[in-house]
Order: sequence, then structure tokens, then C-alpha cells
Amino acid sequence: MLDWSSCPEVERAPGKVSGAWVFRGTRVPVSALFENLEGGATIDEFLQWFPGVTRHQVEGVLEHTQQSLQTDTP
Repeated sequence: MLDWSSCPEVERAPGKVSGAWVFRGTRVPVSALFENLEGGATIDEFLQWFPGVTRHQVEGVLEHTQQSLQTDTP
């Protein structure tokens, strides 16, 4: 499972969006990014639809996800 606690672009609080991981300073769940991308949306479209989220945050989340997929084994 992905450890979001080490990603500075996201946060989680028990009383905020039912404790889901959200983009820092917003109420937009991180899962919304992946759901929209899976549905065929572009990053630019996502940013238009969720104006509180920045490109830097999206890039940070995607980089964090990519790093989690890399392994230290050859």
C-alpha cells in the first residue's frame, strides 16, 4: 500500500472529507485525480475542474506514486 504520509502535497484529517487523503489546503481527495485520469481526463482538465489544486501538487502526487512503484532489486 502506498504511504501518503511522506508526500508533502497531501494531508489527512479525521474531520475533513471523512479522513481521506486530500490535496493540501483543499477538500479535493487524491483519489479524484486518479479516477479522472483513468476516465480519460488530462491533467489540465483536472486542474480546471478542481481550481484549488495546483499543478505542483499534481506533479508531486504523480511523482510520489511513481517512486513507490520503483524497487531496489535489479
